Amino acid sequence: MYAIIDIETTGGSALHEKITEIAIFIHDGTQIVDEFTSLVNPEKFIPYYITQLTGIDNDMVANAPKFYEIARKIVEITENTIFVAHNASFDYGFIRSEFKQLGYDFRREKLCTVKLSRKLLPGKRSYSLGKLCSELNIQISDRHRAAGDAAATVKLFEMLLNQKNGYGNLFSEKQALKELRFNPLLDVAKLQTLPEEPGVYYFHDEHGNILYIGKSKNIKTRVMSHLHNSNGRKATEMKDRIADISYELTGNELIALLLESDEIKKHKPLYNRAQRRALNQYGLYPDSNADGYITLNICRNNQQNAIPVVTFNNKKEATAALSSLVEKYYLCQKLCGLYKSEGACFHHQIMQCRGACLGLEDPELYNERVEKLIRKFSYNTGNMLITDCGRNMEEMSAVLIQHGKYIGFGYFNPEYTTNPEMIKECIKPYHDNHDVKQILRNYIHTHPQVKIVNF
Repeated sequence: MYAIIDIETTGGSALHEKITEIAIFIHDGTQIVDEFTSLVNPEKFIPYYITQLTGIDNDMVANAPKFYEIARKIVEITENTIFVAHNASFDYGFIRSEFKQLGYDFRREKLCTVKLSRKLLPGKRSYSLGKLCSELNIQISDRHRAAGDAAATVKLFEMLLNQKNGYGNLFSEKQALKELRFNPLLDVAKLQTLPEEPGVYYFHDEHGNILYIGKSKNIKTRVMSHLHNSNGRKATEMKDRIADISYELTGNELIALLLESDEIKKHKPLYNRAQRRALNQYGLYPDSNADGYITLNICRNNQQNAIPVVTFNNKKEATAALSSLVEKYYLCQKLCGLYKSEGACFHHQIMQCRGACLGLEDPELYNERVEKLIRKFSYNTGNMLITDCGRNMEEMSAVLIQHGKYIGFGYFNPEYTTNPEMIKECIKPYHDNHDVKQILRNYIHTHPQVKIVNF
């Protein structure tokens, strides 16, 4: 039995947004045998752009049942079924998140019609539901409404069932796991119950030794990708040696990154070493010359006190990035180690350098631009807490930085949100180093919405 499902939501993040509509069609492999459709009161404001997309506005859901009022029906109607959706991780993630907030662990074996379509219907121009259905002449009666999209997914799924021809294992996660080649000591039942949440995972050999440490926003998906990977001798060798898997939930991606980095340095797993040696080998280091200009130099990273502005995997990557930054901030190629000559740099000749190489530009004016570049990659030189969601609804997480130094992370009661001193007491200390600096810089730079409390 299959539960073919579609939902509409207030936004794209299962951690922060809510369901506004759900449609479920129960399919026995031949036809629909049961169905359930309902608007859902998300108990939060529906943004205008979402209403423009779905047609669902705040007035429509005002008197609709809240999720907890239909939760039992969802559990009952989907019991002993395989969860099917187009981009299943999205719908499944939202529904699991809603149940998690109610204290219930909703789990179903799942199938994604996007992935199935790519395997069984290769060569299509697009695998989005609208474009794929259009190409396959499947009519969608009410696009971006749960019932309309779910009904179209039913038709697509029926087409995929007819196309499977020897791909029967794709229609059962349990059967697919049994057919995978891996260490016989690895418990298949344990694989099925791995969490689909952020955290750090550990691969162990038959003696319990750690072979590999990784992190992911979805532990189960990442672990399964390892077990399916047979590309290369090392990947196959590691897969054959995995006898057990453990994990630690972190609640969000940032803490997963920080914990993974610390754990790899602590345990030095066999299959992480080569990978880590190749990463972050070079850094961009500031200095100053006798004329008062700030210089920038690409150097190999060391483990001493000097902290690079930013790190790179290799010198070629570092040189390319610095060249781009020199152009963006109108810096001098010579002062950045990119051009060697007795006179002016090449950029001065084409009027992209303002003459710092010849002492023609005031050092203070030049240094202002260099410092602006440095600040671009700096997370903070003072004191701050980076807060985010925790491992459950009863806690939040915090990363502590004091005087520009990473102190560690921990979890705290949401009631302490406005009290930095109480939050600081929940912090577990961890080591500061080059990798941590880079993780924090990159995360803050790529997540401008991150919540920062300065104190």
